[in-house]
Parts: sequence; structure tokens; C-alpha cells
Amino acid sequence: MISRREVLTSIGAATGSALICTALPRPAAAALPPISQADHEKYMRMAIAESAHTRKIPSASVIVKPSTGEVMARGINNSDYDPTLHGEMSCIRNYIERNGNREWEECVIYTIAEPCTMCQSALVFAGIGGTVFGSSNESIHKNTPLDNPRLRAKDIIDGSPFYKGFIIGGILSAETDKLFIDRASKLK
Repeated sequence: MISRREVLTSIGAATGSALICTALPRPAAAALPPISQADHEKYMRMAIAESAHTRKIPSASVIVKPSTGEVMARGINNSDYDPTLHGEMSCIRNYIERNGNREWEECVIYTIAEPCTMCQSALVFAGIGGTVFGSSNESIHKNTPLDNPRLRAKDIIDGSPFYKGFIIGGILSAETDKLFIDRASKLK
């Protein structure tokens, strides 16, 4: 099997030039209107309300267009049915069904838990304007038996120099942490 390094080296040799990889500067931040703490909390409460519809893991999300305050999509964890249907993935699918695969940069997802690597990667590739979460993965691991990869959503963003969106954690985390603790105690 030929490695990627061998392919790139042979291309450089064939063209008589050296291939140089350099880090590109991060693009300018997404052009979203300022979002107040009160609005962050209002939208997070919408995600918390959605979690009432989950069966096991209380992960739920809403995608909001901050310029209008309109809820563009909703999603809950349904990973018993499909292992990829975390709250964020379900919300992404609902957004596409309702709005098509466009105007992501004008939207922010509010999710009660820090997105896992799969979900945050999908949000990055969609180009969503921002991610706002309640409970951190660290808090969920510390307080419940629920398990998730130990990578932070911010690590996915930091590793994606083309991505323009933002990430904020800890919005209403006392309330979202309690949801996970309460649900975990019922699953025992």
C-alpha cells in the first residue's frame, strides 16, 4: 500500500518542485448579530424542553437563527434506533428537511451537552455559525456513568482552520447537569 507521504513526495519529484504545507490563517468569524446572555439562556431552555421527549440519554438540541429568534430545527437523541442519531445529528437532519442544506452560517445550535466528536465535526462541515452547550463532557463523565470520547468539541474546532463559527459552553450547566444526573439514576 502506498502512503500519502509517498504520493505527495512523488508528485513533488515529478513536477520538480517541493510540496510545502503551511497552516492557513483562520477565516474571519461568522457574521452573526451579538447574542445576549439572556437569549443564550432562552434558547438553551428550549433545548432543555426538548429533552423531555428523550427515552434514555437526555440529549436534545435546537437550531436558532439569532437575527430573527426563529427556531429553525429541533432534535432529540434517538441512538437506540440509530447510533448516529444524537440530539445534534437529529437536529441537523431536521434542519435540512425544513430549510435545505443552506444558510448554516446564520444559525447557532443550542445543545444541552457538549457535542461529541461526530456531532461537532458534522456542525463544522455544515458551517454552522456557532455551537452553545450546557453540560461539558467532563461534567457528564464526573457525575454520571454515561460515557463519551474524551475529546472536547473545541478540539474539533481548533483542528478545523477553515471553520468560522464559535463555541460557548456552560450555559445553564447546573440545570443540564441535573438532567443527566437524574436520568442516569433512573437507568441504574
